[in-house]
Amino acid sequence: MDPMLIGLVAGLVGLALGTFGVLAYRVSERQRQLLDVDTEEPALPPGAAEVLAVVGRAFVVVDAVDGVVRASPAAYAYGLVRGHTVVHKELLDMTAGVRRDGVILEKQLELPRGPLGQGTIIVQIRAAMLGEEYILLLADDRTEITRTEEIRNDFVANVSHELKTPVGAISLLAEALESSADDELAVRRFAKRMHKESGRLAALVQDIIELSRLQGASVAQQGRPVDVNAVIAEAVDRSQLPAESKNIRIVVGGRTDAKVFGDQDLLVTALRNLIDNAIRYSPENTRVGIGVRSREGLVSISVTDQGEGLSPEDQERVFERFYRVDSARSRHTGGTGLGLSIVKHVASNHGGEVTLWSQPGQGSTFTLRLPEMEGQDGGEQPDPASAPTAPAAAGSRKSPDEPHVTQGPGAAGATERGATA
Repeated sequence: MDPMLIGLVAGLVGLALGTFGVLAYRVSERQRQLLDVDTEEPALPPGAAEVLAVVGRAFVVVDAVDGVVRASPAAYAYGLVRGHTVVHKELLDMTAGVRRDGVILEKQLELPRGPLGQGTIIVQIRAAMLGEEYILLLADDRTEITRTEEIRNDFVANVSHELKTPVGAISLLAEALESSADDELAVRRFAKRMHKESGRLAALVQDIIELSRLQGASVAQQGRPVDVNAVIAEAVDRSQLPAESKNIRIVVGGRTDAKVFGDQDLLVTALRNLIDNAIRYSPENTRVGIGVRSREGLVSISVTDQGEGLSPEDQERVFERFYRVDSARSRHTGGTGLGLSIVKHVASNHGGEVTLWSQPGQGSTFTLRLPEMEGQDGGEQPDPASAPTAPAAAGSRKSPDEPHVTQGPGAAGATERGATA
């Protein structure tokens, strides 16, 4: 065959293949563009992203299949979103309701904070349509507000309950006194009991007033330098009468030149409550030890009793208002259940803490820790012999002539013996 003919045929075939390839490429490109247009997600409404950025709440934007399109850092912190998934079924139920009915839904939900543990978060959720395809979830954390309201309501209920007991007892005793007017012994007995119940009522009212005053006090604005040794001396002096009634010695060990910044009257009240608490729960003819030391910028005042000690279960709850380890015994001793709550508030208002070390059968040690006032020359370091030491075994108590000031390894945040006034 003629070579020119062969070359011509080959050229025509190559041209045809090239033309076919170009047409195929153009058809493929057109189909891809059509596919991209069909699968492109609808954009957020104009300005929505900017508004969400400054809304001040946690937010989550989900698409038609509840996939997370956008979420704020707070939404992840609250545990509402994990990856690109809404975690809680309650939120998905709200998005389904909005998608179905086209209305705005708002609920307050208590949701688990994480996959482990019992922690919860209380959030106010508002769900609404955002454009044609998206749903917006706005979350407002109301955990602290809700729990504060619960504490306030519980406090009012507890106060009402506690006040009813002495008021009811006084009323019954008054009726008994009236009906026994001709019986001199009965009159004296009922009058004595009325005097005791009225004393309990007065102590309870005073503690409630004191606790309310503490919650509104501003130590930062009203405080001044306070001599810790003077606080201890005044608190011990105020506690001498109940101590003498049980033949209990109050032994003070150690001194410090460090001062704290705060309210001296409040600090005296807190320490007196700790000492009175130790006296109430110590047997007769024993002693209550008070130790003070200054170390690493903190002044520590420890109060040790020789009582029965506390179980771990009781140690978890003794900071609660009106909590009593032994309600019957506390009523007999006149405790109101608010004393240690007052101590806790005083410590908190002064930037400090109150901790507890206790073991059943070995007594309890309460330690009030307060920051030293800045700008002073420095406190005197106490002699090691006067510093609290670990408690001895039950059968190896110190001799009666030695100060009994035990200090255990109580950690910050531990709680105390049932509150007393």
